Amino acid sequence: MMTVKERFARMYAHKEADRVPIIDSPWAGTIRRWQKEGMPENADWRDFFGTDKTASIGVDITPQYPYQVLEETEHTITTKTNWGVTLRYVKELDSTPEFLDYTVTTPDTWEECKKRMLSGENRINWKYLEQYYPMWQAEGQWITAGFWFGFDVTHSWMMGTENLLIAMYEEPDMVVDMFNTYLDCCIHLFSQIWDAGYHFDCISWPDDMGYKGTTFFSNEMYRKMLKPVHKRAIDWAHNRGIYAHMHSCGNIMSRVDDLMEIGLDALNPLEVKAGMDPQGLKEKYGDKLVLHGGINAVLWDDKEAIIEEIRRVIPALKENGGYIFSSDHSIPNSVSLENFKAIVEEIKRIGAY
Repeated sequence: MMTVKERFARMYAHKEADRVPIIDSPWAGTIRRWQKEGMPENADWRDFFGTDKTASIGVDITPQYPYQVLEETEHTITTKTNWGVTLRYVKELDSTPEFLDYTVTTPDTWEECKKRMLSGENRINWKYLEQYYPMWQAEGQWITAGFWFGFDVTHSWMMGTENLLIAMYEEPDMVVDMFNTYLDCCIHLFSQIWDAGYHFDCISWPDDMGYKGTTFFSNEMYRKMLKPVHKRAIDWAHNRGIYAHMHSCGNIMSRVDDLMEIGLDALNPLEVKAGMDPQGLKEKYGDKLVLHGGINAVLWDDKEAIIEEIRRVIPALKENGGYIFSSDHSIPNSVSLENFKAIVEEIKRIGAY
């Protein structure tokens, strides 16, 4: 048996291991369901099911606007976030917030926000690192630095989708400055962490650039505005001898050539239900790109269907290493404890080398 770190390292080196790594992200409601169905409440679900344990280091690059609760009712709560965004949440597990208002929508409001992002205090939780980093190392966990920059987080948490897409046409210099400022903040803080001796195995960032069938914006616009920023992050990682992993939901098949050109090492989640083709990616880039995910989350509540899917696609995806098993997004609360146990058992069997 290999440690998690050894297993991941073999995948990133495109070499076979004892088995493919198994990681995922269950929803809060999924955890609650599993507890009702027999998982102890104090158990780490990864230990309970025998999946791989990874660790992540985060930093605070927000403009640190004051967090406020603006309104609370029996069923909802409305808040203003540290990003300056007004959200309304339904008080139930796994609900998606309604985005109501944004502080940053113009060059002037961005300049004020940028000053806040480049200053502020307590952006690194040193006590957390002191407490947990030795344990991660002792357990042989794969450690990721959680970068936070790009199109996805800018439209999701600061500006809004429509506002940002319009600004990409009308205020391109502002948008490029936003993308670079986010990354500048990440590099500044994670350089401090690295220099303090808290090393990690890869950087990873979320940048959903697609939805069902296609991308939010053209490849031409990507090459002008965001690709150089992605390359700068990848170069920063490679200069430290570590890997670069990107999460991008939706169908970004048309963008993978560009991502490979700038040296991306791993891509997730390979969203099949949006039009991604994991097997095609394996055939074209399998010796260079680590594929992470690609197992249709829609099937996970049907034991026979998901087991059949695993048996159909995993033998090809795991060939010669370079594959990490997970759903093509996360584990919804429709997935029972029994089903997930069966999934893990099957992937351990068919994902063995």
